[in-house]
Amino acid sequence: MKEKLVVLTGAGISAESGLKTFRDADGLWEGHRIEDVATPEAWQRNKQLVLDFYNERRRQLLQVKPNPAHFALVDFEKHFHVNIITQNVDDLHERAGSSNVLHLHGELRKARSTRNYKYVIDFDGDMSDSNRDDQNHPLRPHIVWFGEAVPELPNAANIIAEADVVFIVGTSMQVYPAASLIDYAPPHAQVHYIDLNPAEVRHIRRKISIHSGKAAEILPALFQKFTS
Repeated sequence: MKEKLVVLTGAGISAESGLKTFRDADGLWEGHRIEDVATPEAWQRNKQLVLDFYNERRRQLLQVKPNPAHFALVDFEKHFHVNIITQNVDDLHERAGSSNVLHLHGELRKARSTRNYKYVIDFDGDMSDSNRDDQNHPLRPHIVWFGEAVPELPNAANIIAEADVVFIVGTSMQVYPAASLIDYAPPHAQVHYIDLNPAEVRHIRRKISIHSGKAAEILPALFQKFTS
């Protein structure tokens, strides 16, 4: 039986494909304050600004490709049962070929009803106020905004609770509730933290192997180490 590898990924792995992160030095996401484009209040205040913002993010996403870090995680499926839990809203893991991907914060290439949370559809192109569900309710980006509940969090906790190995890739593990997921990993699980600039992880009370550098370089090397 294959061991279970659970991978927690954040913005860093996508940044290596050319996608920007709001956690840059200026604290802005593509020139916008998070409060203006990624909160329920922003949606109520200026829907067109929010739609324009995510339309541009969607267009940008279609211009980039998975990088060697994404493909290395696909390679791990040859030897491990791999589950990826990502904070990212892009689909680079899926486009690389990963089989089991859980999106904590939604998906950029999907839309959902503003009234029926179960109504979710694939969506490419630009979204406008004219896009409606089957009951004529407006659609919104299928994104978990700041201040909203994270519906997939219990599923993610159940997945990591069965891990034999955990990779933390491209995330500071400082932002809750996602940062709490490592607490659910069983005591025997190996934990590897891969990041260009690893954050302090003293709040994580377990042994962690820290790998400082690009995920696109470190993950392929870890694959060789784990499978040689």
